[in-house]
Amino acid sequence: MHELQNEFLSIKVNPVGAELSSLKNLETGIEHLWQGNPEFWASQSPNLFPVIGVLKNGEYIFEGKSYKMPKHGFIRYNEEIKFKEKTSNSLAFQLEYSEKTLEIYPFKFRFEISFILNKKSLEIKHQVFNLDEKPLYFSLGGHPAFNAPISKNEVYEDYYLEFDQKMDLRTHVLSENGLVSNNTEGILDNEDKIRLHKELFAKDALIFKNIRSKKVALKRKNSGAILSVEYPDFKNLGVWAKHGAPYVCIEPWLGIADIESTDQNLKTKEGIETLAAGKDFQAAYTIDIS
Repeated sequence: MHELQNEFLSIKVNPVGAELSSLKNLETGIEHLWQGNPEFWASQSPNLFPVIGVLKNGEYIFEGKSYKMPKHGFIRYNEEIKFKEKTSNSLAFQLEYSEKTLEIYPFKFRFEISFILNKKSLEIKHQVFNLDEKPLYFSLGGHPAFNAPISKNEVYEDYYLEFDQKMDLRTHVLSENGLVSNNTEGILDNEDKIRLHKELFAKDALIFKNIRSKKVALKRKNSGAILSVEYPDFKNLGVWAKHGAPYVCIEPWLGIADIESTDQNLKTKEGIETLAAGKDFQAAYTIDIS
């Protein structure tokens, strides 16, 4: 594990997948990041690139050729990611294209991720570099899971998510094979709070496309805010937990899983980003501990 701390927070990052594995408040001693109990979900905060969610039949088409791609891409669980550098307040990692990546993703790229501590906040910054002579097509996102509850005398239903504004929100329902269907369900009606309960994710993740709010706080009934996630660079938001698990994932996304009616063409995939040859792209989200 790579470790970093300041006077308020400490973090640990697993070199496999450059996955955040601890986010601890040093003032209270509270561990805010889910610790990966495999009874529910063994991951903690996987990094999603170059796709979000599942692809139809686990594959996509680029310029007439079909390529296999695992759910959420190939950064998570990846042991080829290299540790780039450590500064007084940051840890940085990178993955550059290889013969192995070119077999499933025919682009020359460099993916970098940095974890930057600033007082009581952690910024997670993504950079994508197009090293190719053709446009690069990609999505990226975060998947951090936060403990809820954080005290033994509390229950999951004591917690809720509060956005920075009131909205009408509908979730796009996932099919049994994880594709985005045409069906939607109302979640908020000119409201700003989603109350956590054991059945909230009975149909899998809540998926909010083009969400107007760019900040959401995890709060509890009796003591207010615990932490917040701010994601100005991301269009979409996923909210998820394994059914009945004691955590909640707040997931800033650029893209989404394939829609059921997709023709699987990567260039026209919903939510895909296009990066010109020789250019670079940045997107960051911040976790603030209250």
